[in-house]
Amino acid sequence: MPLNRRGFLGRSAATGAGVALAGGAVAPSAVAAPGTAPGKRPRRYSFTVMGTTDLHGNVFNWDYFTDREFDDKDHNDVGLAKISTLVSRVREEKGRRNTLLIDAGDTIQGTQLSYYYAKVDPITAARGPVHPMARAMNAIGYDAAALGNHEFNYGIPVLRKFQEQCDFPLLGANALDAKSQRPAFPPYSMHRLRTPHGRDVRVAVLGLTNPGIAIWDKAHVQGKMTFPGLEEQAAKWVPRLRSMGADVVIVSAHSGSSGTSSYGDQLPYVENAAALVAQQVPGIDAILVGHAHTEIPEYVVENKATGKKVVLSEPLKWGQRLTLFDFDVVWSKGRWRVERVGAKVLNSNEVAEDGRIVRLLGDEHEKVVAYVNQVIGTSKAAMSTAEGPYKDVPIIDLISHVQAETVKAALAGGAYAKLPVLSQASCFSRTAKIPAGEVTIRDAAGLYPFENTLEARVLTGAQLKDYLEFSARYYVRTAPGVPVDPAKLTNAEGVPDYNYDALYGVSYDVDIAQPVGSRIVGLRFEGKEVDPAAEFVLAVNNYRASGGGNFPHVAKAKQVWVNSDEIRNTIISWVKAKGVVDPAEFARVDWRLTRAGTPVF
Repeated sequence: MPLNRRGFLGRSAATGAGVALAGGAVAPSAVAAPGTAPGKRPRRYSFTVMGTTDLHGNVFNWDYFTDREFDDKDHNDVGLAKISTLVSRVREEKGRRNTLLIDAGDTIQGTQLSYYYAKVDPITAARGPVHPMARAMNAIGYDAAALGNHEFNYGIPVLRKFQEQCDFPLLGANALDAKSQRPAFPPYSMHRLRTPHGRDVRVAVLGLTNPGIAIWDKAHVQGKMTFPGLEEQAAKWVPRLRSMGADVVIVSAHSGSSGTSSYGDQLPYVENAAALVAQQVPGIDAILVGHAHTEIPEYVVENKATGKKVVLSEPLKWGQRLTLFDFDVVWSKGRWRVERVGAKVLNSNEVAEDGRIVRLLGDEHEKVVAYVNQVIGTSKAAMSTAEGPYKDVPIIDLISHVQAETVKAALAGGAYAKLPVLSQASCFSRTAKIPAGEVTIRDAAGLYPFENTLEARVLTGAQLKDYLEFSARYYVRTAPGVPVDPAKLTNAEGVPDYNYDALYGVSYDVDIAQPVGSRIVGLRFEGKEVDPAAEFVLAVNNYRASGGGNFPHVAKAKQVWVNSDEIRNTIISWVKAKGVVDPAEFARVDWRLTRAGTPVF
């Protein structure tokens, strides 16, 4: 029988309240080292630092776009209510005072729950509500959190209000005031863990965020904040923390471990620099990694200067995993020294939700469910993104059509009104649908789960060809005659779906039998071959326009219009205004996959 939202809340509260927590509180380790003479036992202590990252507004194990419990092919669960149960279990096993709980950023953006309290019933309003993520994290008892790049999506006022509502510090050593070049947020937090030996262990948590904020959220931060590289700022702060008496230094970094960047050479800093920090900056014991949305239970990196092993761990996004860093320290030469560090992750699908968190935020959940289920129009046909990664489907055309219409209206009567307007769009979710019949806010919003805004940039025909060639690297090269499995055709070299762009308004083939860089065939506009020197206006999201995905030309192209409203809201408003969504008005086959001129599908 399908689970409705009230049943979900009620069952979660009941099962969460009845979870049996394994084990009891145990005393910190004080065991003598093997072979140590009586009376000369070294003093030892063990503690655990728990970590989450990329929570992205997930409190409940609920998908607001499908209006049911979250599930994926691996049967993961999500949300802070699940994390709370895991945290309580670890605290009971280890002893509450022998643990810390930290986060590596991207907290207040990602679900309709977080969107609602940033835009619909904003926390910044007079007598506004407390953000659900702040309420949940405060109740769970977080000790510190690093800033993520998505913290800036709603602007600095929303972030500052969220910071004010948190009972723990938001850390960002490399988020600097643009004028003074001093930290705009606390760089670090210092925590004392009481041992049975009369000497506290001082644990420093250094927060580092992503330098890509400077381009991804340029509209919000330009002239206000700067974001230098992680290695540079870690090298500045780690020695200070040690000189301040830190026995243990943990970095919470909203930065992946791959050493790569998605925005090319626009900034002189590496986006995914966590492993580089471990390699290059002496004095770090462990790094909680974020941003990359990958699961890394334990990854050991050797520091080049000292040879010391630094342990990294990244728990899976949205509260699907909880990292545990287990530390053993020993008293030596007048201070605590790290003897061993190990890391692992716990899976949140193995526990029930914490009924305390479910009850705490049940009303907020109900408000958001009611909001996203508002009917805003009707559709003459059902549409789906299921085949969107390898076919030109109407539902993706809807995104591009709305974007192109919006830009044309904005440019009307101006200097660029006569230029053709094209549009780019990606398949952000392979499960998004518009049903035949009533269309709700969640249906429309599900097409565009990101808070991107719309821009207009001028590109030449030659630049558009380069843009499409770069996009087409998404496909695995497949010779003519070889069977094609759609499940294995896309995401070549790890390119995600959101970094494959299709263009609306021109027609072309993508020959997947050809090598990368030579795949775009027959690029035409209104039936004629595109002139390399001709100019076009491209309706493009701000992530792509600012360099996200490292697509050529667009970040340096002339900007002729920019909008501050999310594309998601533009789509919702368009559906409301039209009343009826008719694919016959916008659906068109502009591109197709081919091999030697023969269509693949």
